[in-house]
Amino acid sequence: MSNQNETQNTNAGLDVDRRGLFKLTGAGVAALGAASILAASNAEAQTLNMTQDWDKVFPKSENVDHQKVTFPNRYGITLAADLYMPKTRATGGMPAIVVSGPFGAVKEQSSGLYAQTMAERGFITLAFDPSYTGESGGAPRNVASPDINTEDFSAAVDFIGLRPEVDRERIGVIGICGWGGMALNAVASDKRVKAVVASTMYDMTRVMSKGYNDSVTLEQRTQGLEQMSRQRWVDAEKGTPAYQPAYNPAPAADAPKFMVDYHDYYSTPRGYHKRAVNSGNSWTQTTPLSFMNMPILTYIAEIAPRPVLLIHGEKAHSRYFSETAFAAAAEPKELMIIPGASHTDLYDKVDVIPFDKLASFFEQHLSA
Repeated sequence: MSNQNETQNTNAGLDVDRRGLFKLTGAGVAALGAASILAASNAEAQTLNMTQDWDKVFPKSENVDHQKVTFPNRYGITLAADLYMPKTRATGGMPAIVVSGPFGAVKEQSSGLYAQTMAERGFITLAFDPSYTGESGGAPRNVASPDINTEDFSAAVDFIGLRPEVDRERIGVIGICGWGGMALNAVASDKRVKAVVASTMYDMTRVMSKGYNDSVTLEQRTQGLEQMSRQRWVDAEKGTPAYQPAYNPAPAADAPKFMVDYHDYYSTPRGYHKRAVNSGNSWTQTTPLSFMNMPILTYIAEIAPRPVLLIHGEKAHSRYFSETAFAAAAEPKELMIIPGASHTDLYDKVDVIPFDKLASFFEQHLSA
């Protein structure tokens, strides 16, 4: 079943120092903006104010029923999600897929597109905003956690498995970009999930702790941890976290192509959404702390005997994340390289995203 492309995309020219990494951390790191974000109280964060308007960056399908839903995770954070169901469907026993990502995006962007498209193909799907982001609860805002955000996937499985339309023994997961790594981590421990796909995957714990192409030295890592450790005192004294610098939406002339690609998605009408961290907002300065000391793909081999499908663009700067994960995973596994595709092509380009492959993969592995 293995189909690994032999060429390792080393991207040797993309060395990013520790300071640059913190500036770029995010969707792999497209944006960091608005340092003026203030932490909401826990009560405010849990009283979700969800719009009922269709404010997605993709058109609504006439073949799918859609509704906003909420559910709690194991830590008591209320998550907001979009539930998509085929208009023509059975009353029960249907396969289901939960979807999230990219890192710093919201359900109105890529994950929603994946979810709606898979609903058109006969699955009950759920696209959710991770804790502390988008319309989901949690305070302070715009902080991420490898533990809590892994839990978010399992909480989504809790919710979808209780739906009367769904056969809880036929649930799959899709994670996109940084949430692809979270999805693999979740499925390694959550034995209810029968199959998992990671599309244009980032291992956020690896890139935050080691930099792109593992270029960060121990000295640089130590310096970064020193800075963030001391930032905790500043945040504690003020009672609110500091946020990373505002992202410049116009990449410099000599910026790497992947930064130009991120801008083209998150900062233009193609993919901009006001609630997305990567669309002109920012993560807290200390967000990388837990990621730097908690490698999330340690137990990827324990997904087996359930199947893993990794999908990545041939020209993606991030391709090495999927190639490394593929090597560490156990059979049954497959690595699908999309010829000519970049990292962000797999966010929303429906003529590039292999939806036929996704449908056949889940039809096979979520069969009754």
